[in-house]
Amino acid sequence: MTVPLYSYDLAFLGDVPERYVLKLERDGLAKVIRQRTGRIARAVNFKRPGDPAATVLRDYMGRGYSCKHYLDDGHRPWALKPLAGRIYRGDQSVEYHLAPASMRPIFMRVVLDCLVS
Repeated sequence: MTVPLYSYDLAFLGDVPERYVLKLERDGLAKVIRQRTGRIARAVNFKRPGDPAATVLRDYMGRGYSCKHYLDDGHRPWALKPLAGRIYRGDQSVEYHLAPASMRPIFMRVVLDCLVS
């Protein structure tokens, strides 16, 4: 009889023989999940030292570069997240540094090249 085996991040690894699962449990390498009747339903490997971190949905989505910007009048437009901080004037931040000053000529060159093409 075969049993489904999963990695520590619940990725399906394949079906393995029941005797292999019992050996993993005996050696302390996997958690065996049993049904009420005692039959083995599945096995999940424990995380070992050196294993990579489990993947999450955010790893595939990337970083969000825009966020809701709350204005005093109640409007909530989308704004770009600042890369290098904010300029504060008084109690309110009124301007974002969207790119460092050294990068602005490069950015403008790319924008102009895109507009001409």
